[in-house]
Amino acid sequence: MCTAATYKTADFYFGRTLDYEFSYGDEVTVTPRNYPLTFRHASAVSTHYAIIGMAHVAGDYPLYYDAFNEKGLCMAGLNFVGNASYQKPQEDHDNIAQFEFIPWILSQCASVKEARIRLAQMVLTDTPFNEQFAPAQLHWILADKNECIVIEPMADGLHIYDNPVGVLTNNPPFPQQLFSLNNYMNLSPKQPQNTFSADLPLTTYSRGMGALGLPGDLSSASRFARVAFTKSNARSGASELESVSQFFHILGSVDQQRGCCEVSDEKYEITLYTSCCNADKGIYYYTTYENHQITAVDMNRENLDGETLSRFPLVQGEQIRWEN
Repeated sequence: MCTAATYKTADFYFGRTLDYEFSYGDEVTVTPRNYPLTFRHASAVSTHYAIIGMAHVAGDYPLYYDAFNEKGLCMAGLNFVGNASYQKPQEDHDNIAQFEFIPWILSQCASVKEARIRLAQMVLTDTPFNEQFAPAQLHWILADKNECIVIEPMADGLHIYDNPVGVLTNNPPFPQQLFSLNNYMNLSPKQPQNTFSADLPLTTYSRGMGALGLPGDLSSASRFARVAFTKSNARSGASELESVSQFFHILGSVDQQRGCCEVSDEKYEITLYTSCCNADKGIYYYTTYENHQITAVDMNRENLDGETLSRFPLVQGEQIRWEN
């Protein structure tokens, strides 16, 4: 289970949590402009936009979980189990396997507006990466500084929704998630007024009671509401440090701790990593479950005209700053 969000101050930020019970061996991976990207049913792309993101690299192919390109277009795939459905390749369409979707879009599109044109001609296929990696059941959030959309492949076709909240979690489908926010329209960062009864002398007894009723459990619907509220009311300075710090606090509202979500005997879903991308400056920030110190990789410090992947294994283990 995962949560993704956008955030805007002076720059545009995008990121996500990846919540799971184990890691495949994730690395921050830079795909330079001249790294050849091959696709199972479409023509290879030899020259393209540079991409940076979190990926599991298998057979020298970057299987991105979330990424953005040098133009500031951002994309992340999140679990959509039980609803995601892929098709067989079709003639007269761009047939793209599920695992190719992020590099296919980010290598060729500079904006959501351009991506919409590609999506109109695309079929997401059920082609597996190999025998070990079956197609993951996902839906995607795609965003730039101007707009945000959600892409959901379902049995009745590919659905594309405008996302005015700039947040995505997992099930149910996005229209239901968005509609559920009606349940919380009374929430406020301000202290509530007594509208219950004029005959009762009701008063607030704690700070923060304007948000009473905001769900605190770990379900995807509750995480959607919680991050939507947190993001909508988040305030920070416009500097890079203030913005990045605030973004991690926004996603920190849905951080999953080991032991709270048991998926099988003695196996627990945790927040393996949290990312924050400055899509304007090309910087990928992250923390991990065992390392709360923010680590950064700047794509512009790599040879973006190169032909090989740049890979950065995640920094694990707490990094504690001693002061005495």
